[in-house]
Amino acid sequence: MAARREALVQHPYYQSILLIERLHRHFLEVVKAELDRHGIQDINNVQSLILYNIGSDELTVGELTARGYYLGSNVSYNVKKMVENDYLVQERSQHDRRSVRLRVSDKGMALRDKLSDMFERHVEGLADIEMSPEVLRQVNESLMRMERFWSERMGFPPVGAPSAA
Repeated sequence: MAARREALVQHPYYQSILLIERLHRHFLEVVKAELDRHGIQDINNVQSLILYNIGSDELTVGELTARGYYLGSNVSYNVKKMVENDYLVQERSQHDRRSVRLRVSDKGMALRDKLSDMFERHVEGLADIEMSPEVLRQVNESLMRMERFWSERMGFPPVGAPSAA
């Protein structure tokens, strides 16, 4: 049994899982360093990425959760903090008073611009480590295959397939 477990943890599949998790943590630290560089302390790295992903859209917490694959309770907490710190504006829908719409405030857009600048610097720096757009496309294709594999294991519809309404 120990030999089987050892073989499993040495398998490239298991190594990929560990790498994906480690890369995610590293990227969150990169975002935190960018916030620190700008002296921004009233929003955290996860909240910053949620804000970035909202962009110029106006949506509900449910739509945000569905779009970003964020955990619902975490999104609600993070949205509350971002509203309190003036990064997001929360308004009741004119069409459905039960629904609350979110949009990025001017302060939030200023932060979004800083994150866009960071992404641009990263794209420029990728050439230094020989990460061409083609190499990244191949990485992304592999990760999307992994996503489809995991989605199928959970009984989710294939990624990109129309949802049954």
